[in-house]
Amino acid sequence: MPLPDVAPSPAALVGVPVPTHLHGRQGTMAPIPDKTEQGNAGETQQRGGETLTTNHGIPFSDNQNSLRAGHRGPTLLEDFLLREKIFHFDHERIPERIVHARGSAAHGYFECTDPIPELTRASLFARKGKRTPAFVRFSTVAGGAGSVDTPRDVRGFAVKFYTDEGNWDLVGNNIPVFFIQDAIKFPDLVHSVKMEADRGYPQAASAHDTFWDFVSLMPESLHTVIWAMSDRAIPRSYRMMQGFGVHTFKLVNAGGETHFVKFHWRPRLGMQSLVWDESAKMQGADNDYHRRDLYEAIAAGDHPEWDLGLQIFDQELADSLPWDVLDATKIIPEEIVPLRMVGRLVLDRNPDNFFAETEQVAFLPSNIVPGIDFSDDPLLQGRLFSYLDTQKSRLGTTNFHQIPVNAPKCPFANMMRDGMMQTQVPKGRANYEPNSLDQAGEDPGPRASAEGFATAPQQVSGDKLRIRAESFGDHYSQPRLFWRSQTENEQAHIASAFVFELSKVGLDHVRSRVVSHLRNIDEDLARRVAAGLALDLPKAAKPFRKPVDIEPSDALSIQKNWQQTLKGRKVGILFAEGTDKAELDGLVAAVEKAGGTPFTIAPKVGGIPLSGGEARADGQLAGSPSVLFDAVALVLTEQAAQKLARDGAAVGFVMDAFAHLKAIGHTPGAQPLLDRAGIEPDEGVTDLAALPKTASRRYWDREPKVRDLA
Repeated sequence: MPLPDVAPSPAALVGVPVPTHLHGRQGTMAPIPDKTEQGNAGETQQRGGETLTTNHGIPFSDNQNSLRAGHRGPTLLEDFLLREKIFHFDHERIPERIVHARGSAAHGYFECTDPIPELTRASLFARKGKRTPAFVRFSTVAGGAGSVDTPRDVRGFAVKFYTDEGNWDLVGNNIPVFFIQDAIKFPDLVHSVKMEADRGYPQAASAHDTFWDFVSLMPESLHTVIWAMSDRAIPRSYRMMQGFGVHTFKLVNAGGETHFVKFHWRPRLGMQSLVWDESAKMQGADNDYHRRDLYEAIAAGDHPEWDLGLQIFDQELADSLPWDVLDATKIIPEEIVPLRMVGRLVLDRNPDNFFAETEQVAFLPSNIVPGIDFSDDPLLQGRLFSYLDTQKSRLGTTNFHQIPVNAPKCPFANMMRDGMMQTQVPKGRANYEPNSLDQAGEDPGPRASAEGFATAPQQVSGDKLRIRAESFGDHYSQPRLFWRSQTENEQAHIASAFVFELSKVGLDHVRSRVVSHLRNIDEDLARRVAAGLALDLPKAAKPFRKPVDIEPSDALSIQKNWQQTLKGRKVGILFAEGTDKAELDGLVAAVEKAGGTPFTIAPKVGGIPLSGGEARADGQLAGSPSVLFDAVALVLTEQAAQKLARDGAAVGFVMDAFAHLKAIGHTPGAQPLLDRAGIEPDEGVTDLAALPKTASRRYWDREPKVRDLA
């Protein structure tokens, strides 16, 4: 059927959806309605709001239809509204970070609680009570932006301080050491732990051939590896993990005197981890578990806080240690250099836009302020170049510092000009220095100041060499220190993690070589891992330097430092039809009083008839498994429990809570469900009244009953 030469009026097109505001004559613009209208085919005109415009401020009259030649004709190239919208959409995604791609972030502030002007002239440490705005990004390392939150992995802990003397970026991790000693090995490390090049998997996991092949040939990595096999690598929450600057830095005071320093973040909620089975199941229950936890805590006003502790020491102490303080694979135990707490970090505002802030934020270890300086750590020295270089690839321009989340909050000025996406409009002729334009009455532009950043003097001598200092050669003493500092239960977790990871390795010689290194850390650890793999115990690897024994450090154990509190934790409360409403309400109130967050769960989320009233659940049973909570409660009648005992989701809810060593509070009527789940009574399985107290910890003694560990 040929198209008519003259298009019929919109009113004649019965059943064809046409926006109401296009019902004017061609060549005129009908007013956009000021109220919501329901049109044909469910089309809706939106009420209120600002006028929709292009990126250049030109107002739209129609955001529903492209410009066409006739009602059914081709779209016209001149439709600049369409072209701009599609152009922007096509480029909405920027290259993700090679590592630390999956992240979550928040705004906050750093408050100085113990000024240290005698040690540093950095302004943020100058006086008690001084607050410095901050932006913090947490992340996993190995996975891509679309991976999950809870794999076994190192976590990034990067802090951008917007000081009144410029931005300082403390770019660290939740583990105080790193896999390598020299930055030249960083590409190899990352290539090995990323998805294997020929098959594109595994994603966000280190349990595969190439990573363990690399590790087995690089014994310097073993200290970080044993931390990564511990529960440190499966944190319960970003709010409950430590952070470290990793490297040795310098503090410089007004007189030019220097001290070495290591930076430590300590969560005020205490450390808490997941157990491995819980972490694995969490990946199915909520891919965004850590991201959601951080966002919801801040939104609820439960602002996460950390204390900043400094390990401050001089050259004399550094020289006395049997390892090199410039080696990023080593720590200094707190028993040797205690922490001095100098401030607190508070996160009190979620980002307004994830892309604009969390994704575009650029952290640079090279961003330091007067009063802080670098050490000669060879890994740090390489990072000073790498992080700056990568921003051009990700953000497309040398002007990435003008993006609001990256821009300093103090005045800044220099002679650098132009470049892609230049948003500033410098005035005057002075774009070089030195100049004498001031003699002609013109603005000469900014000048260097004696008060600005100055590198601390340091005597340097020696030949140019590609060599690793012998003081970097002990690769086993500190992994041994970490192992000996753990509880028996934590050691079992580490050995079991090695078994799990190496069981995924298909190269027998790699498994054997890893175990040969473990023999230099601890014979019992090596035997347990070999037994778990049904592997003959190989000959111990030959160390470059003989390991030494270091006194165990309780500070390295999560369980020895577990903070028994319900604050910041979440309790899942299962109820059903017939539950006593007063009992349910009383438990909710008790959890809140103890500082916890109650989350009610029922087979259905609508109104549930109870004894004494009605209640709506926060979550539905099948969609709210117990892995999402720190403790659970069963507020059930016997009749409801008997019914739920035939529901796999309910039985799994209880079984997993018990297997993950959580407290279980229950009414007497819940016994049929407990029996069906095979729950054996212990000190963590209590009546409802005791739950707010018992929920403040995990029950490690229960673990041998629920799983075999290496």
